[in-house]
Amino acid sequence: MFAAVAALSLTACGTGEKPKSGGGTQFVQGTGGVSVVKDKGGRQSAPGLDGETLDGKPLDIAEDYKGKIVVLNVWGSWCSPCRAEAKNLVNVANDYKDKGVQFVGLNTRDPNPAPARRFEKEFEVPYPSLYDSSGKLLLRFPKGSLNPQAIPSTLFIDRDGKIAARALKALTEDELRKTLEPLVAEK
Repeated sequence: MFAAVAALSLTACGTGEKPKSGGGTQFVQGTGGVSVVKDKGGRQSAPGLDGETLDGKPLDIAEDYKGKIVVLNVWGSWCSPCRAEAKNLVNVANDYKDKGVQFVGLNTRDPNPAPARRFEKEFEVPYPSLYDSSGKLLLRFPKGSLNPQAIPSTLFIDRDGKIAARALKALTEDELRKTLEPLVAEK
């Protein structure tokens, strides 16, 4: 477990390099660092992600947001690219809340929740964030899947609970919308 957490910490706040798809996977590296699985049959199930939010409330993504598209953003209050993308995530979350899309944060590597709460207040984040200071939730993603490998990372989980796309960088509003639109259109 330590090795996995150490590997994630080495990639924290991204290097800017484009990730490559692994052998035998069903995803394709898209433009701008967003990997997408267009074929619904080739998508892997997202792991169970549950725990306490930064507000101390219980949250189980699969149960609480069943049937919704979930945009899961992995972030830390100490991460400059996370700060840079925060307003983009907030704007798109507000625009898509009535379209069956739920944004969720996954705060990691903040040893104390206070700085993360300040971050959310500063950027007026309207959606919950799971608090995962040790990175245990990140370890639930299976190897070879579109797992978060950097901070920030953003995963797009379809209505069936399958990972449809992943970005290993800070996203613009346009990139968020471009990735969400085909998922919203899926039946």
